[in-house]
Amino acid sequence: MRDLSRRDLLKATAVGAGAVALPGMIAGSSAIAADGPGPSFGDKFPPAELTGRIVRPQSPDYADASIGWDELFVHYPLVIVFAQETRDVVNALTWARQNDVALRVRSGRHSLEGWSNVDNGIVIDVSELKDTHIDAASRTARVGAGLNQSEAITALGEYDLAATTGTEGTVGLSGATLGGGFGFLTRYLGMACDNLIGAEIVVAAGADGAKVLEVDPWHHPDLLWALRGAGNGNFGIVTSLTYKVAPLKSVAYVQATWEGLDDLHGVFDSWQRSAPFADPRLGSQLEVHPTEILLFGVLAEGSEAEARKLLAPILSVGNPTVTVQIGGWSETYAGFQIPTENEPANWKFFSQFTREPLPKKAISIIRAFMEDSPSPDSNFFTQAFGTGAQRQEPFGGAAFPHRDALFYSEPGAGWGTRGEPDSGDAITPIAQTWIAEFSQALRPYVDGAYVNVPNIGMAEWETAYWGRNFERLRKIKAMYDPRNVFQYEQSIPPATH
Repeated sequence: MRDLSRRDLLKATAVGAGAVALPGMIAGSSAIAADGPGPSFGDKFPPAELTGRIVRPQSPDYADASIGWDELFVHYPLVIVFAQETRDVVNALTWARQNDVALRVRSGRHSLEGWSNVDNGIVIDVSELKDTHIDAASRTARVGAGLNQSEAITALGEYDLAATTGTEGTVGLSGATLGGGFGFLTRYLGMACDNLIGAEIVVAAGADGAKVLEVDPWHHPDLLWALRGAGNGNFGIVTSLTYKVAPLKSVAYVQATWEGLDDLHGVFDSWQRSAPFADPRLGSQLEVHPTEILLFGVLAEGSEAEARKLLAPILSVGNPTVTVQIGGWSETYAGFQIPTENEPANWKFFSQFTREPLPKKAISIIRAFMEDSPSPDSNFFTQAFGTGAQRQEPFGGAAFPHRDALFYSEPGAGWGTRGEPDSGDAITPIAQTWIAEFSQALRPYVDGAYVNVPNIGMAEWETAYWGRNFERLRKIKAMYDPRNVFQYEQSIPPATH
């Protein structure tokens, strides 16, 4: 959306509007102006036309436009709409409904099961909605749903502000946030979704149309609750997000490396028993690779001496190589990003949460699988939770349920060469089997899963992702998408009673 439209929408929200008409919309367009007057559930809308940047199979850039970050999944959509403003999203959703075409929503292209793409359907891509409006005085930021995490951190960094994001810069900010969102600042600032205080979302309306809703704690609070942890492709298409942000001028960034895996038991046990309970300014991740162990720590507004002291129980194990940098968060974040073209083409992950320290037997399982990994890019990744700001739900609550976890983890495998579609075919079945067996071996020690890293083979994914919140989510789905327009392999179905 253009800046003028955003200001007008903010004014509309201030006077209590829920659904709003976008400036510049003309009679006969696909949006409706309010929740009250206008087409009812059974009414039809005028015929819609696709607007925005349209890419079809005959377009020269179709191959680039249709591929996702994880090249393990390849789909051939009928059309891809790169929205330039919210109206393009309204028109695309209406067109899809009127033409009975399957649809998917996409931003950063990091859907780890390929669910943001679809064969013979329409992909509504919001990645080019990148406007930002940062109010340093009120510590709020309203950003387009197309920003990736790196772009958001850079924009906020210009004001010495921050909000929680994940660690991969090219991941879409909206996708990460709407599924929960965690990273180095989680223990300090809470989940990304906890910092979400408003959203503009396009939802299905009437028999075959669409409308725009402004969501905040006082307007559609039930939908805001759902968007905070279950918002990815379930209720509508988010086009902008409003966050509360916090001051953050500098961080101490620690990286430690242990060669080989001989110190794994000592390092892992020390990390899981200390890092989740340390000063909440400290966020840390442990990564186990086939030939090394890596520890990453970020201490908000901290010194090198403080960071080393907080991590001392872990750094005292063995003889790691340790480096510490002091700098702004945006510069530090940019420094540890890996260019996409240097990453493997294909990836498979399995997500899980742990609430009690892993026993020696479980750590031995991790070592055994890493020593038998299918590729050099395989790893076991962890993120400390424990005590910290993520334990406290935001005003109005959130659908994300895993706040009491000790840590999050995922075994992952990467293989194949980008741009070479068949380069990883020989490894694919080996990697997929390895992940399945690895996750099954750890099953006695883990509980729950993360919807942003979906597990396609999980039988009870509903409760794994959302626990006791699932039935409430179904009721909210029935309110905002009773016809189940937004559906995919593990989408939330509407309640039927």
